[in-house]
Amino acid sequence: MQCQASIKDMVIDYELIHRDIKNPRLEFRDGRLYLVVPHSHKDHEMVIHRHRRWIYNRFSRMQKLKEISRDVELVADRSLAQLKELVHSFVSKAEKELHVEPKKIGFRRMRTKWGSCSSKGNLNFNSYMRHLPEDMIEYIVFHEMVHLIELNHSQRFWNHIMKRYPEYKESESMLAAYWSLIHERYVAQSL
Repeated sequence: MQCQASIKDMVIDYELIHRDIKNPRLEFRDGRLYLVVPHSHKDHEMVIHRHRRWIYNRFSRMQKLKEISRDVELVADRSLAQLKELVHSFVSKAEKELHVEPKKIGFRRMRTKWGSCSSKGNLNFNSYMRHLPEDMIEYIVFHEMVHLIELNHSQRFWNHIMKRYPEYKESESMLAAYWSLIHERYVAQSL
C-alpha cells in the first residue's frame, strides 16, 4: 500500500508491506522507502514517527546523491581486462607508498561494495568499477590497500586515508553517487 509521511520540510512516499515477521522494519532500496510490518501490526505511522530522524537523514542523503549523480558520467567502454590492468598498476603504486603487499587480487560482481580485504591479505574488487573514472578506481584501490594495515574503519584507518586523500569524504560521496547510477543502469537490470 502506498503511503506518505511529512517529516520536517519533506513529504516522503513509502510503501507499506505486511509480511509474516515478528518486528517492523524500515528499508531503503533503489531510492524508495519500504515499511515492512507484521500482519497484525496496526499503527504503522508510529513506526515512521519513531524513526523520523533516521528516515529524514537517509532520504536527504539519497536526494543529495541523485543531484550529484546528474553531473557524473559512467565509463562505458572499459573492458574487464583493462580494469584489471588499471587496478594492478594502482596496487603497485600503493605498495610502494604503504609498504604492504596483497596476497591475491580478485575481481567479481558485488552488489553492495566496491572492494574487500580479507584477514589473509586477499583483495577483491567489484568488476562494476570498470564504469568509474580512473581517479575513483585509484581511490578504491588505495582504500583497500590501507585495509592491509588496518582491517577496520577505525580512526587510524581514516588517518592513513587522509594522508593521501584529505578530502576523502568527497570521494566517498562521489562513489555513492556513481554506485547509484551503476546500480540503476547495470545491477538492477541483472537481478
